[in-house]
Amino acid sequence: MELNTARLILRSFREDDVDRMAQLFGNPNFMRFSLGVFTERKQTVAFIEKVIGWDRTGIPSQFAVVPKAEDAVIGYCGFYHHAELPGEVEIGYRLHPDYWNRGLITEAARAVRDHAFADLKLPRVISLIHAENIPSRRVAEKNGMKVEKEIMFRGFPTLVYAISREEWLVNRDAS
Repeated sequence: MELNTARLILRSFREDDVDRMAQLFGNPNFMRFSLGVFTERKQTVAFIEKVIGWDRTGIPSQFAVVPKAEDAVIGYCGFYHHAELPGEVEIGYRLHPDYWNRGLITEAARAVRDHAFADLKLPRVISLIHAENIPSRRVAEKNGMKVEKEIMFRGFPTLVYAISREEWLVNRDAS
């Protein structure tokens, strides 16, 4: 599966992405607002195997984010499913710090949102964002999401941003 934007290719993860993703998951800035950096390669392998497994079974999954001008994975953006939140599909994203503040992850998140509603016909999507993560909150807001509530998620106060397919259709038709 592949999505294309003006500057990015969002593609399914491959097993040969493990080395690059291990570098990213070991970067404290990349893993800011998470449960911490991955210190062992097997953590990255488990992530890649999980998302590849979702792909193989037809479950919406994460995409590797690759700039069109480069041949390097610089992050991920896509769908995540949490056992703690059954029935919800999250749009989650992380980007290498060297690529921050260029609008790239907003571009990726919009493509994933549009795929969720136009192609997959999902009824709604959410983004779970640490309350202090202002850049990710801005991405969610630019993606048309609004704060629905605050929850404790994995021990942290977390804002649940959400948008329904109906809201997306109205906003898309209005523009």
